[in-house]
This record gives sequence, C-alpha cells and structure tokens, in this order.
Amino acid sequence: MLSGRIATFSFIYLSTNTEIVMSYTDDMKPITVRELKPNEYEELEKLYQKTKDVRLRNRAQMILLTVDHNYVPQQIAEIVRKNDQTVRKWIKRFNAEGINGLNDAPRVGTPKKVTTEYRKRLLEIVRRRPRTLEQPYSMWTLVRLADFMAEEIGLRVSPETVRRVLKAGDILLSCPQHTISSPDPEYKVKKRRLKRSEII
Repeated sequence: MLSGRIATFSFIYLSTNTEIVMSYTDDMKPITVRELKPNEYEELEKLYQKTKDVRLRNRAQMILLTVDHNYVPQQIAEIVRKNDQTVRKWIKRFNAEGINGLNDAPRVGTPKKVTTEYRKRLLEIVRRRPRTLEQPYSMWTLVRLADFMAEEIGLRVSPETVRRVLKAGDILLSCPQHTISSPDPEYKVKKRRLKRSEII
C-alpha cells in the first residue's frame, strides 16, 4: 500500500494558439449578497413569508440571512439544512438575476440567445486567471464561467452553451487531470512495485 499520498488536480486550456496549464485549489472565500436594489428587500420578505413553494422560501431565507446577519454560506447551510455549495449557488443566482434568479431554470423552451457582447467577453474572461477577477478559486470550469458571466453581463446560459461558445473560439476546457504525488522519497519505487504486483 502507498502511504502519504497527496492528490493534486490540474486543468488544461487548449487553443489553436494557446496552451495554459494551471493547478487547481478551491479554497472558498466568503461570498456575500450584492447591494440590494430598491424594493428587493421587501420582495424577498414577501416571498419568504407568503410563497407556498418550500424551495423558493428556502432560497429567499438564504439571501435574507446573508443580508440581515452577514452570515457566511457555512452558517446558512446549517440553518437551512443544505450544503454550503448550494447556498453559494443561490447567492450567485440572486446577485446575477435578482428575485427571478431564485426560481428553477426552465427545463424546456428556446435557449437564451448569446449576444456578440457575451461571446467577446467570455473569450476574454477565460484567458484570465480567476483570482485576477477577484474570484475565490484558481481555475475556470463551465459552471463557474456561466455564473461569472451571468453576474457581469446579466445573461444566464447553460454550461453547455458556454462550452459551445468556447469551442467556436477554438478553446477547449478539458476535464481535470488527476495526478498523485507523495513526500515519501521511495514513493516512485513503491508505485512501480505495486503496478508489477497487479500485473502478476
């Protein structure tokens, strides 16, 4: 058995002109609700108090807890009995789309049309490191790009649409590569022995 293993991940951006290799470490920083527009707080309270949709009430509560008490996702997750990633998701949706962003995305219908402005900005953003744009992670994924663009442009599209736009711009966002390393100086020797024993 190998001991002391440390798993690391990396993503590769492939382009006709560019290849970028960066390591991935997702050390989540606190996320907060943007400054509310006029009447948004009242609309959130009304939604929380009167909606019969339990999911909508739950999402409105997430936003109100952030606004009223400045709670971080981990604290809110314990209260609403969801994981902190779910809380982050709905805060981002609200920041990008307001009250309407708390509704479930429609499963059918005509996809939103990607504008020229959206395409241009997406191709600019994907070539920049997320942290230079004050994002709490080191690597882009399709979901993160979709969330970021929704907040910046105000147009939410699916991760698959983001993938198609990138592909049209000759950029492929690959799946993560999983490599294993270890501080053990004999790690490589043990690894080779393990492989030989598996073959036998």
